[in-house]
This record gives sequence, structure tokens and C-alpha cells, in this order.
Amino acid sequence: MNDLRYTQDRELSWLRFNERVLEEAKDESVPLMERLKFAAIFTSNLDEFFMVRVGSLHDMSLLKEEHIDNKTGKTPSEQLSAIFKALIPLYKKRDKVMAELESLCRACNICRLSYQDLSEKAKKQVAAWFEDEVRPILSPQIVDMHNPFPHLPNKGLNIIMTLRRDGQELIGILPVPQELPKFLRLEERGVHFILTEDILCEFANLVFSEYEITERAVISVTRNADISPEDEAYDVETDFRGLMQKIVKKRRRLAPVRLEIEGTLSEKLISTLCKTLSLSREQVFTMKYPIHLDYLFSLSDLLPKESVATLCDPVYKPHFTPYLNKNEKIIPQIEKHDVLMFYPYESMEPFLRMIAEASVDPSVLSIKITIYRLAAGARLVEYLCAAAENGKHVVVLMELRARFDEQNNIHWAERLEEAGCTILYGFEGIKVHSKICLITKREHSRRGGGNVRYITQIGTGNYNEKTAKQYTDLSLMTANQEIGEDAALLFQNMATVNLDGKYQHLLVSPFSLKERVIELIDEEIKKKSDGYIFLKLNSLTDREIIDKLAEASQAGVEVVMNIRGICCLLPGIEGLTENIKVFSIVGRYLEHSRIYCFGRGSDAALYIASADFMTRNTERRVEVACPVTDKETRKRLLHIIDELRLDNVKARVMASDGTYHRIEDSASPRSCQEVFMQEEVQPLEKPLRLRLRRIHLPFQGRH
Repeated sequence: MNDLRYTQDRELSWLRFNERVLEEAKDESVPLMERLKFAAIFTSNLDEFFMVRVGSLHDMSLLKEEHIDNKTGKTPSEQLSAIFKALIPLYKKRDKVMAELESLCRACNICRLSYQDLSEKAKKQVAAWFEDEVRPILSPQIVDMHNPFPHLPNKGLNIIMTLRRDGQELIGILPVPQELPKFLRLEERGVHFILTEDILCEFANLVFSEYEITERAVISVTRNADISPEDEAYDVETDFRGLMQKIVKKRRRLAPVRLEIEGTLSEKLISTLCKTLSLSREQVFTMKYPIHLDYLFSLSDLLPKESVATLCDPVYKPHFTPYLNKNEKIIPQIEKHDVLMFYPYESMEPFLRMIAEASVDPSVLSIKITIYRLAAGARLVEYLCAAAENGKHVVVLMELRARFDEQNNIHWAERLEEAGCTILYGFEGIKVHSKICLITKREHSRRGGGNVRYITQIGTGNYNEKTAKQYTDLSLMTANQEIGEDAALLFQNMATVNLDGKYQHLLVSPFSLKERVIELIDEEIKKKSDGYIFLKLNSLTDREIIDKLAEASQAGVEVVMNIRGICCLLPGIEGLTENIKVFSIVGRYLEHSRIYCFGRGSDAALYIASADFMTRNTERRVEVACPVTDKETRKRLLHIIDELRLDNVKARVMASDGTYHRIEDSASPRSCQEVFMQEEVQPLEKPLRLRLRRIHLPFQGRH
């Protein structure tokens, strides 16, 4: 039996994380345009939550064999009910936040207007746009005895109406065409606009001119998108890329898991929609503000320069790492010393330059890399293609099952294959989520022959040039030959579908990573009150690791965890987890890096990793954690840990009931993200690795 006294529901923990995102939209210290973006991120996060997690639980609830969650003891149906109940106050909070933000926007002459708010001039502009651009592409539908209820695409917007004619009631549906822009900007001073769905709502009378419209509202259906190839019946011979293309298409037609309504509808029509879509009433959520908020991301582009300066975050451009001389070649510098880059404070440019150099270096034999997500425009791909065209052996393990990025990855796989790269697509039932790149060189001697040498890059985040400017991640580039030999063996094992490889230094899931992590925790348990563990993760759900951390706490080990999102372990429970502290940081940049630290000072075992401590990462994915052994690089990593612990602005501390609270601290405000930006901007009087020093300060979340 699992001990449920110190664990909580994974999904409710995630909802609390998303609530922290919404709190950033309320924070008056955040510039207005950035607050709008946080509201939009909260909404898009919730969309994916329903498509993936609620969709997965929905599928599990339909199975004959009952599944019991090992953190709560609940069935999937019970978990779903708890989720739907928890969402009611979140939707109300969203409306309240949007009301406040729109009021502030109006004070800055940024106005989302309803049709009734428009001037006569603006109404003429809207009417002309409707007739010229909108009406010709509309596809109105009526539901009656001869016309069944149509398929509503996932997350598409539709105007739903009750129509009356000759004493008969019918349902009318007017889909909002996806080809149309999100809003029409009005020809007035300032940024005045009206959303496209609001225009269609107003002009529905013209489309259904033979009917009386007795009620209307905007609706959107969210569908289950939790598809994985393991769920599909396919033969070994089946072309995997073709299979993924079929799966992406199928995603658009999966079962509904949520109905959102902007406006007011009668219970009669809601009941009809629930019956038609096979939804319960608790899966219906109503709101006063727009269902889709992605239009908020584009508003800052419409502002004059003087408004941008006051309403947006100051522009921050990632810097070239001070550990490297930008005027010299990268690879020779890496061969002299390790380099740890810290995104987005530092740019990905040195890594890209390293690949570009390798593509034309006569001594380079091969480049091997695992890819999970890429930007829509990826210089990395062009350099890899150039390397293949220059005769280098380029091997790319492309994970096609990166959820919602499948189509983009299929495109890049085809481009790489055309250039002559060897493309691998991973393994059945196991995703490749590691971020590792290996350059193999042959150094020729005067006597002939030569030694094989390795340059290895291991990161915590994807090779995505766009998100590297938005997510905090770490990227280690090293010429350590022992790390290189492990990396070479890893690529050989993946090519031969041998997941149970043995490595001297790298921790690799699905076999050795969790086993070694538990051993490292056990080593700290032996130290009792002298033991120390620091973990920076996105999520913690693995039951075995949770129990081992609780055991460490009970032995007196100090455990500090910076977990951005899901944390199924409850800290601070007397006799169970009282020596565990958990805090979360939600700020300008998405905290994405993973750091493991076991022990203190020079004896600490330090790792950067691609893996969170979720069961999917530890048991169903290929993940890599790399030890950080270089003295100066370790200093920098310990400095990063110190600054994370000192944050008292964006950090929130978890209480023993799973709720989060601001840090009550009399110290001066300190945001780690601001500190990291300032460190990169300030001129360096000395090399950075010489000016950093270890800081020993107590955890700021104790209160």
C-alpha cells in the first residue's frame, strides 16, 4: 500500500501551477502587455491540459480494468470530478483578471470593443469588411431532421444559436473561419479593435435572415489529443513517418472533453449540446470574456514606440557567453576547458557556431544528435545538412512523437534525409527526450594514424532557437573524453535498439538514471542531518523517488526542491516530510532547466539533465543526466542554485496542504531572473568564472 499522507493529486498540483501563471497577470509590478500575455498563457496551458491530461484520464475511465492513482487512491472518474470542481473558481478568477486588464488597457487607449460600442464610422468599416472579406467564406449550418449535428473541430470557434421560424425551433451554427484574422483593427486613434467572433455574432441575423434568433453565444469544443503510436495497431514494416502523419490528422476528430461558452445560453440548449457531444454538465464552462486569448500576444506589435517602453518588458538580448572569445573558433576553446551556457541570458550562438565549424572541419568524422523539438526556422538543420553534404557522417535521432510538434519534426526529418543524413526514429513505446550532441574527430599525428577525440554537448532543453530566448536552460559543451566515450556508446546503443546500456558517467533512462538517483539519495541518508539534496525540476510525480525523498527527510537530510510545475510530494508534514522545502518560480522566462545536487561543497555530486522526476521520464523515455566535474563550471552551477534559493520576488513556497504562498521576508527584493540578466549586462572586469563565489545563506522560504 502506498502512503498517501504526504502525496497529492498530480492534476490538481498542475492547476495550482497554472493559477500561479494567472497571478502574474494580476501582478501590478509586471508591465501591462506582459500581464496580458500571462493571461493568454494561462488559457493556452489550460487548453493543452484538457487535450492531454483530461483526455488521458477520460480514456482511462472507460477501461474495464479499474486504475487507482498511487498518489491519491482515486479512480480516474474521481480525479476528473475533482478537476472539474477545481476549475470553477479558476474560470471566475480568469474573468476577474481580464476585467481588470481590459480596464487598464482602455486607460491606455487599447480597447477591445463590442459592436454596440462602435462609432457610426467604425460600424461602416465593420459592415464593409464583413461583406467583402467574411461573408463569402462563411459556411452556416442548420441542425434539423435532415441535417445532423456537424463535427466541431478541436478548439475551433463557433457561433451557436437557437433559431425560430413558423413556431419551430432549430439550432444554427456559424463556424468562425480559421483563415480570418483574430480581430479587425478599427480606423481610429489608439489601438481599437473588435474580435472576429463578435462580428459574426452581430451579423448572424444577415446570414440566417429567414429566422428569428432567440439566443446566441460563442462556443468551443476541446477534444482529447492524447494519442501515442503505442495506441495504434501497426506492423513493424509500417513506415513510421507515414503513421505519425495519420495520427496528427486523427487528433482533430477525437472525443470531446470540454465545452466552453462565452456568453449566456439556455439550459435547454446546453443540455442538447451535452447530449450531442457526450459531455456531462460539469464539463461545460461559461465565461464573460473571450474563449481564445491568443490575440493578446499581437497587441504589443501595434503600439507606438513610446508606449512599448512603458507597457512592455525592456528588450533583453541574450549575450555571447563570456567563457568564450567570440572572435576565435569555438571547438579549439572547448578542447581547452568546459563551457556551461545559461539560456536565455546567454545565446545559443556558440553551440550553433560549433556545429557550423564541425561541418567544414576536415578532422571531423561524424556529428550525432538527438532532436525533440526545433524552431520553425532552424539554422541547426542547415548546418547538419551542410555537414552531410561535405561528407561527414551525420546521424539524427528525430523524435516524431514530440506532442503537438509532430508535423514540424516530420518536415525537418525529410529535409535532413534529402541532404544525406542518417535518420533514426527511436523505439516503440519509448520516446527519446535526451538533448545530446556528439562530434567525433580524428587527430592525425606526424607518424600517421591518429586518435579519436570527442566534443560532447549535453543540455536540459531543446535545440530550439526560438525557445532558447524564452526558457531558462543549461547547455554544457565539453571535451572530456570519458563523457564522450559514454555518449558514443549511447548513440551506438540507440542505433541497435539496446536501451539497457551501461555507462560510466552519464545517467541514462529508462534503466540507469532512476537507479543511480536513488543510490545518491541513499548516500545522503547515511549522512543523516549532514545530508543535503537540491533538485531543480519541472515536475515530480515518480512514486519511488517521492518515497525515497520522504525517507531522506525522516533521516534528517535537508531537501530543497525548486519545482516549477507539478509536485506530488507534500512538504513540511511532521515526522514524514518536515525537512523538505518546495518552492516554485514563475517569471518573465519559463523555468525549464533541471539540476540535481547531492551533498555540499566540493564533494557534491552535481548534474544537469533533460529528465524531470516523472514516471514517464524515468521509465518510458531516453533521458540523459551529465555530471558537472570541471571546477569553474561547478562554481557557476552552485552560484545559479544559490540565486534560485535567494529569490523572494517570483518564488512561491508550497505549504503542507499543497497551496503556495509568497515569501514573507524583510530582506530587500531579489528576483533570480533579474539578477541573472544583470550579471550578463554588467561589464566584466574579470573573467566571470573568477569573480563568482560560493554563497552560503539559509533557505529564504522558512516562515
